[in-house]
Amino acid sequence: MTGRPAPFDEMTGGGEGPRPPYRDYCAWFGAEPIARLRRKAAEAETFFRRTGITFNVYGDAEATERLIPFDIVPRILSGREWARLARGIEQRVRAINAFLHDIYHRQEILRAGRLPLALVARNPAFLPQMIGVAPPGGVYTHIVGVDLVRTAEDEFFVLEDNARTPSGVSYMLENRETMLQMFPELFTRVRVQPVQDYPMRLRRSLEAAAPAACPGRPVVAVLTPGLHNSAYFEHAFLADNMGAELVEGSDLRVVDGRIAMRTTRGFQPIDVLYRRVDDDFLDPLVFRPDSLLGVPGIMDIYRAGGITLANAPGTGIADDKAIYSYMPEIVEFYTGEAPILRNVPTWRCGEPDALAYVLDHLSELVVKEVHGSGGYGMLVGPAASRRELAAFREKLTANPGNYIAQPTLALSTVPVLTRAGLAPRHVDLRPYVLVAPDRIDLVPGGLTRVALRRGSLVVNSSQGGGTKDTWVLED
Repeated sequence: MTGRPAPFDEMTGGGEGPRPPYRDYCAWFGAEPIARLRRKAAEAETFFRRTGITFNVYGDAEATERLIPFDIVPRILSGREWARLARGIEQRVRAINAFLHDIYHRQEILRAGRLPLALVARNPAFLPQMIGVAPPGGVYTHIVGVDLVRTAEDEFFVLEDNARTPSGVSYMLENRETMLQMFPELFTRVRVQPVQDYPMRLRRSLEAAAPAACPGRPVVAVLTPGLHNSAYFEHAFLADNMGAELVEGSDLRVVDGRIAMRTTRGFQPIDVLYRRVDDDFLDPLVFRPDSLLGVPGIMDIYRAGGITLANAPGTGIADDKAIYSYMPEIVEFYTGEAPILRNVPTWRCGEPDALAYVLDHLSELVVKEVHGSGGYGMLVGPAASRRELAAFREKLTANPGNYIAQPTLALSTVPVLTRAGLAPRHVDLRPYVLVAPDRIDLVPGGLTRVALRRGSLVVNSSQGGGTKDTWVLED
């Protein structure tokens, strides 16, 4: 007996029948032969492999590319549930953009004592080169991914904010395309809001944030580190579906005070660059001099207002998990409102009292690196061995400021199709938010990641997780 509450089952809610969002789907599912569903699951895997929907795994010499498992049982939200989430996400994204503008300008939140100065000043994600720089349209985070977890019928928590270069949207789109191809009859029975127009919505949002000096329709390009990057499939996918050029740093140069890309007709100026290259590699004249991925001089052009970079350099500080722990204060400071979506309770291990608590309860908590991502560098206390706990205790004691800790929430479950039938697995949700100077646009749904291992709470693809199609109903 662990004493933990049972996780919320999104399909049944713990009752005997399906919850309202799942009723039509369950009626369809109950009439389907299980053998047909298994065949369709195998077809989906073949489709993903043929399309090349893989991700690279760094440090894995035997298999540098893996297929992300796809489960054919969708995760379904009602229109009412989504509307509440959308209000909370929009509020949070507005606050993040206001926070980024403030810390690179007047720093009112620091002057007011609502955020420790050291948390910004000593943060490697804070870029002094951005102080006083105003991005075109005032937008810092043009694309945001907000990771959500659910613990009850009406209880969602924000797990983390992805304000740098949130990935995974191509899987959201391909998941929907796959479901439409395999089960067209299902979409005539269940009214699901579309997500397929995301690439065009992304392009419109990026165009709206073009520099003021842009002479006509903005020229948009996607900057990729190259073929060997773990998200290269997504970079190419989005460029193709937006009708934008996919470029590498070697394709770009400064020409007549603009950033221009090499074409068959010579160099053509770019107005908006959706960059999937990290800050450190963006400009070797400003950041890492050994970088071959960026463009020498691009920061000078950016600071002069000659190009829009999406997302803006320096947004990574809003990804920081120590900053995350202050997000309720940040939301209230910039919006004057109480947060609609709550944070997961968080202990900042750099604080002595918090560290003492975490060390005393290590086997009960999830501990994460402040700058970590992808499920790496974290400890899931309840699933860790004594040896793993002892090793992590040493790391935590040696560098406590590098970690935060959170309780192990009873994450909601959604059924997945297994050989034995349906089985519950834990999930999270990453909705994608597009920010333009005059609007915030949410695609109805997002990427549901699922921990395919029984009992696992780690949903990251790099750690064995899979994905699902996410349905938002038109009710």
